[in-house]
Amino acid sequence: MIVRRPSRFGELMSLRQAMDRLFDDDFFRPLWTIGERPGVALPLDVSTTPDAFVVEASLPGVKPEDVEITVENDTLTISGRTAAERKVEEASYVFSEIRHGSFSRTVSLPTGLETDKASATFENGVLSLRIPKAERVKPRQIRISPVTEAKAELASETSAKPTA
Repeated sequence: MIVRRPSRFGELMSLRQAMDRLFDDDFFRPLWTIGERPGVALPLDVSTTPDAFVVEASLPGVKPEDVEITVENDTLTISGRTAAERKVEEASYVFSEIRHGSFSRTVSLPTGLETDKASATFENGVLSLRIPKAERVKPRQIRISPVTEAKAELASETSAKPTA
């Protein structure tokens, strides 16, 4: 019986194997598609203005009637489905990146929004959702009133009077 000690170098990947792995298709697949093959990822831009909370979703090839927007408590959900409307021919794909199927994306909303006054538009494959902020959370500017000499004298006299 021959006993061999495992070599430390045997576990290391050869340079050729490392380069093959680097240029493998899985390595170059966009990160947002990894693990989401059954459903389509939904890229979003979320921003805030002094008056509203704005969400823009990129939905190329999706019809507005196939999109559902719901707000429950402080959670916004955009979901829908893309229909597969392509002919299946006897072709073998080199790679396929056009996604078909359902998609969903959930965003936590900040407090102080008037969700019942939200509006949505859909143009050129971009869904724009605008949720106005409540008046109480909008930034307000407080102006400093100018101090006249009479007001300054009155203020200094009242602060100089002894209190009983």
